Amino acid sequence: LLLINKFFFNFKIEGKENIENIDSGKVTVSNHVHPMDCTMVGLGNIPSKTFFTSLETNFKIPIVRRLIKLLNTIPIPQDIKYTKSFMKAIDELLQKNKTVHFYPEGSLWPYYSKIRNFKNGAFDFAVRNNVPVVPMVFKFSQQPKCFSFLKSKTNITLSILPPIYPNTLLDKKEKTLDLKNRVHEAMVVEVSKEN
Repeated sequence: LLLINKFFFNFKIEGKENIENIDSGKVTVSNHVHPMDCTMVGLGNIPSKTFFTSLETNFKIPIVRRLIKLLNTIPIPQDIKYTKSFMKAIDELLQKNKTVHFYPEGSLWPYYSKIRNFKNGAFDFAVRNNVPVVPMVFKFSQQPKCFSFLKSKTNITLSILPPIYPNTLLDKKEKTLDLKNRVHEAMVVEVSKEN
């Protein structure tokens, strides 16, 4: 995957040092802007194995379902009666010092260059388990024409930002909202920087 992403998208990772000293479980989040961005998140988190969450309906798409199963993906249930089991599975991973990735925007918008509004789920799990959220931002730039044959014309860079921790002085509901807002702001600032 590293070779494929490097060749086709000149894929680069910045800020790898920001996850090297986290010795607890962690939630990572990113903008969802490319069909291959889950593989890039996985590469960014190495040597930690990344567990992903994905809509249950994606497990019914013929080719997609094979890829997401290979990427340690946990289905987000449509039926509310399975929600408790889903939440327990995520909690157990974070308590065992694993990495769980969420796309808080909720859907894929290919090559979209701004950060959209976030849902609460990722931040609620971070607060419940008292673990940091590590924001990750995908940014795009154009390749020089002489390098674009047989490749995408777009370079993709994954910027890993410093971890953001829940504010322990707030109550649970305020913690979740505060954490979501601080992560969103950090990602908006990062995506606005020049590559």
